[in-house]
Amino acid sequence: QVQLVESGGGLVQAGGSLRLSCAASGMIVRSNSMGWYRQAPGKQRELVAFLTSGGSTNYADSVKGRFTISRDNAKNTVYLQMNSLKPEDTAVYYCLAPSLLPTGYDYWGQGTQVTVSS
Repeated sequence: QVQLVESGGGLVQAGGSLRLSCAASGMIVRSNSMGWYRQAPGKQRELVAFLTSGGSTNYADSVKGRFTISRDNAKNTVYLQMNSLKPEDTAVYYCLAPSLLPTGYDYWGQGTQVTVSS
């Protein structure tokens, strides 16, 4: 059974930093693409950062140069390092393991709240 557990969210002042973690079980992080998404109140869920199994990364324009996605294979964990945080980064952040074999299902974590005060 695949489980993704996010942690590391919280309240931070603008300009500050947070590191989110997504601990995976029932799957191997290094063998799959992984993503971080976020959803602000009243808005649709949006892609923040994506990491392929080959190590390629992709970022939303709004976070380029500030956020970094990475993984620790030994810990089977994906991270999102967030620097220079802005109030508009306030959202619930979700970890995604897309289209996992053999079912092809997408697996989401429960989310972690990030609040950036001005």
